[in-house]
Amino acid sequence: MKSRRVIAAITLPLAIIATGLTLRGLAVHQPAPALDPTQKADSILILKKEHVLELLAGGKVIRTYKVALGRGGLAPKEREGDGRTPEGHYVIDSRNEVSHYHRALHVSYPNAEDRKRAARQGVAPGGAIMIHGLPNGIEKVGAAHRVYDWTLGCVAVTDEEIDEIWKLVPVGTPVEIRP
Repeated sequence: MKSRRVIAAITLPLAIIATGLTLRGLAVHQPAPALDPTQKADSILILKKEHVLELLAGGKVIRTYKVALGRGGLAPKEREGDGRTPEGHYVIDSRNEVSHYHRALHVSYPNAEDRKRAARQGVAPGGAIMIHGLPNGIEKVGAAHRVYDWTLGCVAVTDEEIDEIWKLVPVGTPVEIRP
C-alpha cells in the first residue's frame, strides 16, 4: 500500500511537467566537475526552505543538490508520523544499499533534544530519517520527483545523485538541517 502511495505521489508531478509548467527543483543545472576519488565530504548542510542539500569539505561547498522533503510541510519534525523533516544536528550513522529506495544514508534522528521534546509532549519522536534516492522501480521519474515534497520526513534526491553522495559521504559525517 505504501509503495502505491509513493508512486501516485510521484506520477502527478509527471503529469504537471507534461503541461510545460516550470516548477521548483526542475531547473536545468550545469554538470558538476568530475569527482576527485580521494575527496570526501566532511559535513552535510540541508536548507529546507531552499530545498537544497550541500556537501562540504574544509568549509567549502563541493556539491549542491535540489531535494524533496517530508510532505508534512516545512515546520520541524515533532512526532512520529507527522511527515516532516527534522531540524537540528545529526550524523550519518549507517548506510543501506538495499533499502526500499535506491540507497539510503541513515540520519541519527532523534537526537537527545528531539527525544526530550517528544517526551514533554507525550508523543513518540519517530525515526528512520534518511537521505535516499527514489523508490525502487521508479528511477525514470528522475528530477521530476522534486516538483513537490513527498517523503515521510526524509530527504530525497535522484538515484544518480545518491550514487554520487554515497561515494562522498562516509559514516560519521555530521549533518545540519536548517529551516
